[in-house]
Amino acid sequence: MRWLVIAAAAGSALASTLTPPVLPLIVRNPYLSTWLGDARLPPWHEWPMFWTGERMGFSIMAAVPDSEQVYPLLGRAHDSLSLDHNQEHGYNVSFPTYLGSSFDASTTNFSYLIPAPKSHTKASSPVELTLSFLSPITPTSTLRQSIPASYLTVHAKGSFSVNVYVDINGQWVSGNRGSQIVWELSQRQLGDNGEGLKTWKIRRETELLLSEERDQAEWGTLYFTAPADVRHEAGTSGLLRPRFARTGTLQNEIDDDYRGIMDEEPVFAFAKTFHLNASTSSTPATDSVMFTFALIQDPVVQFASARGLTFMRPLWLSWFSSAEAVLDFHYMDYKTAADLASNYSAQLAVDAYASGSDDYVDIVALTARQVLGATVFSGTPDDPILFLKEISSNGNFQTIDVIFPAFPFFLYTNPRWLAYLLEPLIEHTLSGQYPNKYAMHDLGAHFPNATGHADGRDEYMPLEECGNILIMGLALVNSLKYDTDAAAGSVWSSLGSSSFDPNPATSAFSLSTTETRHGIFGLDDSWGGSAKGVKQAKKWVSKSYRLWKQWTNYLVDLTLEPEHQLSTDDFAGPLQLQTNLALKGILGIKAMSQIAEIVDNAEDVKYYRNISETYIKKWEEFGVSRDGSHAKLAYDWYGSWTTLYNLYADTLLCFHLEGTSSSSSAPNAFHNSQKSLASSDSNPHGPPRSDKTGFVPRSVYQMQSTWYDAVRQKYGLPLDSRHLYTKSDWEFFAAAVTSKDVRTEILQSVARWVNETTTDRPFTDLYETEGTGGWPGAHFMARPVTGGHFAFLTLAKACGGKAMDGLAFLEDDQNEKTETTKNAKYEL
Repeated sequence: MRWLVIAAAAGSALASTLTPPVLPLIVRNPYLSTWLGDARLPPWHEWPMFWTGERMGFSIMAAVPDSEQVYPLLGRAHDSLSLDHNQEHGYNVSFPTYLGSSFDASTTNFSYLIPAPKSHTKASSPVELTLSFLSPITPTSTLRQSIPASYLTVHAKGSFSVNVYVDINGQWVSGNRGSQIVWELSQRQLGDNGEGLKTWKIRRETELLLSEERDQAEWGTLYFTAPADVRHEAGTSGLLRPRFARTGTLQNEIDDDYRGIMDEEPVFAFAKTFHLNASTSSTPATDSVMFTFALIQDPVVQFASARGLTFMRPLWLSWFSSAEAVLDFHYMDYKTAADLASNYSAQLAVDAYASGSDDYVDIVALTARQVLGATVFSGTPDDPILFLKEISSNGNFQTIDVIFPAFPFFLYTNPRWLAYLLEPLIEHTLSGQYPNKYAMHDLGAHFPNATGHADGRDEYMPLEECGNILIMGLALVNSLKYDTDAAAGSVWSSLGSSSFDPNPATSAFSLSTTETRHGIFGLDDSWGGSAKGVKQAKKWVSKSYRLWKQWTNYLVDLTLEPEHQLSTDDFAGPLQLQTNLALKGILGIKAMSQIAEIVDNAEDVKYYRNISETYIKKWEEFGVSRDGSHAKLAYDWYGSWTTLYNLYADTLLCFHLEGTSSSSSAPNAFHNSQKSLASSDSNPHGPPRSDKTGFVPRSVYQMQSTWYDAVRQKYGLPLDSRHLYTKSDWEFFAAAVTSKDVRTEILQSVARWVNETTTDRPFTDLYETEGTGGWPGAHFMARPVTGGHFAFLTLAKACGGKAMDGLAFLEDDQNEKTETTKNAKYEL
């Protein structure tokens, strides 16, 4: 297997520089989503929380035998303990030395020092404990990514024994504290090697299928697993925690009095003793124990598919026959999963540092689990699907304008996952269940029920969604076309077999050829490349070509002068003649001209290319301020300005390279012989511009880069002239196509915000750029749109690696301005 890891990067993957207010612990999907709030304080300061901020029963403690000292490590287990130093309790609550946290894309670590007991005869060095939470991101293995489970490993290093206690409560399986729950402990052996596992299984007594309360699932079973040699106990929290504090162990007993979640709060605990004082050498002994957490649901959602409303089963069931089978595999697969995740994190760190700075490394690392934490894998290997919840803003199902800001993450990490996100939207629309001619806003008003909008009354964002899906469609196609490994948009795309499945009944991006390479089971085949990429693109586009054309024709009719409507920034309200929205639609038309090339439709290529060329000239005339210094928020709103984040698509799709020496290497044309199809003789919308460089004029890039430098605030770039709030996803889209200096300034502002913001939920994308960097009113949190933070990374690899070369003129312009400023000072 080709490991794209630099050794130094692997060693420093967890050397975090930023101090965010919230850190991910166990984040796998919208319902298995546990975070640490107040993360700038010690982890025992607050209970962990669900992404909504609802506190979760999850505690970890350490106790030192014979010392009567117990140390909270995570969560507020000490709320169940007496804090006064009274010998009658049989324990004293102390707090360890907290060494801090660190994180990468898949892992969050917390480290502590536990002091030696006074009776210890050896050198009194403390024991070092590390809690390591792993929710692995595995871009080479969709099979592993589909498993709704995470790891916690407790590492111990020292010369005296320590007992560690972990418990959870029923809040993991219901958002209603009054829900009645049931539980059991299962024990089983794995194979012939004698290794065994213990698993707590907890669920609602009466499950409410495909229902939520306070955004938590009311169906499914939580599996909390440990090795067979640990101690276990289920019982009232106020009894178990003090007993462990006194004795350092559990009783291997089960309280079977099933009851409500907070009715004499039942908790489900494991305890492990680390016998570190058995070492006879001067080197400290080491030991570890691993736990896993999984939320098993079947079905995962319901979906109005082509065959009708369907209960959709989890994708992992295609390879494993039962929950026990997949979770046994998951437990034993830890080393492989950790290696694959480490490979991703290390490569991400290398690429992010090259694209930004140490701060950017942390920002994208903090983002990655959050993006995938909004998704659920479903379908079959022949037709895989990735479902997505619009977390926190309104809970919509498969919202196109939520997928759009997230899509740079998917292009960088694994483009096939972007295809799986678009698939249910395409299938549903092709089946005739959506009556409008424009692209739908979402598949359902609230996740997990994708029941569609047969009445056509979904949220009205017609230009927004048509432009979004056309841009993503071409970006996906472009990701398939590369001739060398170095030219691939994702460094993992070229790994695996290049075989192609021509069966029209299967997805163009099926997982039916899952491979074993270098002894690792369950790896994806290659994504695109050379002839395979062309075949995959044709198979995919041909199946839905009439939809792409239908959506584009809507844009042709209405995008140049947009009517009064919402853009994706719906919290700002509707507006007519939006400059940024019109640009998105024009870029969507331009994208269609190249989508048409894939299926050899020369007439459509010519038609849509000519229209887009004509529209972009008019757009520049309508949308730029009279003094040529910036883009207006709306054509008729003089004195306004906007962050022109949709300009990002012009560069990502390689349109900016047209007319340059790099244009022939850009992967945006499957048939270069068609470049001259646009002819003024056959263009009913006026002659195209043939004497220009790029599609959107370079002057637009230059003026916006300069403007952003002028209007940037303490914590970033405001969205537009109406407010001082911003959207972090759009900041990165906009900054990606500015000069290096401006990009760095915006990045530094966002990094400062991460360190100082008073928001107290998983990474919000909507915040104030002044004051305390807090909420502007709406509380957006944990949303997958933060995948837009990957905009720098995706652009660095776009167009066969030539995309950034096409923006070199911005540096020339910046140097010229700097020189002019110097000369002006000398003249003074």
